[in-house]
Amino acid sequence: MFSYWLWLLLNLSIWLLGLHFFNEEILGMTGRLFGTALYFVLFFILPLFLAKPKIVSTLFFTQAIIAMFTFFPDMDGNFNPYFILVLSLLIGEGFYRLRFVLSLLLGVICTAGLSFTTFHMGLAPSMQAFIVIYMFILLIAMTFYKKITDHNQDLEARYEALLSEYRNVKRRVFSEEEETRQEERMLIAHEIHDSVGHKLSALIIQLEAFRLKVFEQDQEQVRFLKELASESLEETRRAVKSLKVNETGGLPGVLRLIRKLEMESLLRIHFSVKHGAFSAHLTGEQSFVIYRSVQEALTNVMKHSSAREAEISFEAPGGGIFRFEVNNPVTDDSKFTEGFGLTEMRNRLQKLGGNLDTYKTGEMFTVQGYLKIGYGGLE
Repeated sequence: MFSYWLWLLLNLSIWLLGLHFFNEEILGMTGRLFGTALYFVLFFILPLFLAKPKIVSTLFFTQAIIAMFTFFPDMDGNFNPYFILVLSLLIGEGFYRLRFVLSLLLGVICTAGLSFTTFHMGLAPSMQAFIVIYMFILLIAMTFYKKITDHNQDLEARYEALLSEYRNVKRRVFSEEEETRQEERMLIAHEIHDSVGHKLSALIIQLEAFRLKVFEQDQEQVRFLKELASESLEETRRAVKSLKVNETGGLPGVLRLIRKLEMESLLRIHFSVKHGAFSAHLTGEQSFVIYRSVQEALTNVMKHSSAREAEISFEAPGGGIFRFEVNNPVTDDSKFTEGFGLTEMRNRLQKLGGNLDTYKTGEMFTVQGYLKIGYGGLE
């Protein structure tokens, strides 16, 4: 936004100085003032069509023609040097906005118009040579600028693609490690259940059978051994059950579910974890509500935005509350109305001592939510 206002200030300053150079009466400058007004009308509406290259190209070419007619001197007038600066700014913006071929064509048209004006005025050969050399150097400089800019954009796109692929591989490796770890836990649990558990069960049966055969004074000792074996079997069952549990609580569990959603929905998600979010002690219910809230926000991304990407940040400042925020770029100015999903998520967060807020700006749609750690439910 700052660059836009700076560019507008440069154009206004040069055009005002250029009009002042003519030193004509207001009535005699009607055509020039009309051309100036039309030029800046196109200047202001041009940002509205940046996504449509053909319209942008047409506007630039029209601006060039308007500038040539506006600054074209009368037969008895002097050559306006600010005309060179006006065309220079127009060429610079053209190389910034347009593709290389179109920007070069714009530069050639502006150069041809300026050359025709200088020859029409009959300027000194040295001045004509200076203007031609200046425009030639300007076009070469703009060409190098365009090539370097396109090369940098290509490198940036490749970097983003490699970074995205690296993140996908990293997440896939993490998921595979978790799956391998879980398979090992299940294997150990089955081994314990099949070997130790069965042997303890057999031992209890044998002790019960032995108790029926021993004398009365030994039955108390056998009963104690049977109870000890039963307690060992129960502890073994609890250990097997804990090994079979496949639930990851806290933020790691939420991230795992979001990564799965990312792969299923073909979204590109950038994560940011701050201020103790990983160490926050979240209950299973809290983790589930956070995931469902983020999922609902991402669903709105897929419904209302053409950009298939989002930024998600988590933080737990002070350890008392857990916050999350989902941002995604928007390209339309339509008014956003909350649906049933976001309203339901707000109600769930409020039951856990939190809340949910949504707001939309000209460039970003944001969903923010928080809940109190340890509020509601059992720790």
